[in-house]
Amino acid sequence: MTPSLQLVSHHLCPYVQRAVIALAEKGVAHERVSVDLADKPQWFRAISPLGKVPLLVVGDDVLFESAVICEYLDDTASPRLHPEDALERARHRAWIEFGSAILNDIWSFYTARDEAALRKKRDDIAGKFQWLERHLGEGPYFAGARFHLVDAVFGPIFRYFDTFETIADFGFFEKTPNVRAWRAALNARPSVQGAVTSDYPERLRHFLHTRNSHLSAMMAA
Repeated sequence: MTPSLQLVSHHLCPYVQRAVIALAEKGVAHERVSVDLADKPQWFRAISPLGKVPLLVVGDDVLFESAVICEYLDDTASPRLHPEDALERARHRAWIEFGSAILNDIWSFYTARDEAALRKKRDDIAGKFQWLERHLGEGPYFAGARFHLVDAVFGPIFRYFDTFETIADFGFFEKTPNVRAWRAALNARPSVQGAVTSDYPERLRHFLHTRNSHLSAMMAA
């Protein structure tokens, strides 16, 4: 018997979105439960070793860390979202880690305390997109016409910039036309669109506004 799946999540977390996209692409039935990370319930503390989301509850077992969850889903449900070739699969995994590094830069960007720090992180992010520009396939996705797990990782990353661009023109994608096209293709993908609730932009704006950062000061102005 196939074990029941429950995804423990938070409405803004990009790592949760990776798992949601993978589940949607594979058509895997699951229950989604959201937790307030500012007031973690005891049941969540009891099953989350790191106190983070996502968690995937598989019967009586609990998986944590989004990369592990996505790998488990790819091993157990079709269609496969990793390449079949071992070297290409390893290359995709490396770019998934690169995506996690971009998320760290995004956090530093929206928490930067002054304009100089904000500009520095803006340049770091734009520089990483220039690396991606040199390694993308012919599109519309990372490695061509087929959607892969690496695309599931970058869909939530690009979603941040939909909101950032309502605040100011930071020029993140000025030198990366192929990345811009990839971003547009991912934004149009139903699994990526459905990974968040319809009020996600408002929730994100509120979250950014409360960071007491240079970006939140720009929003207030």
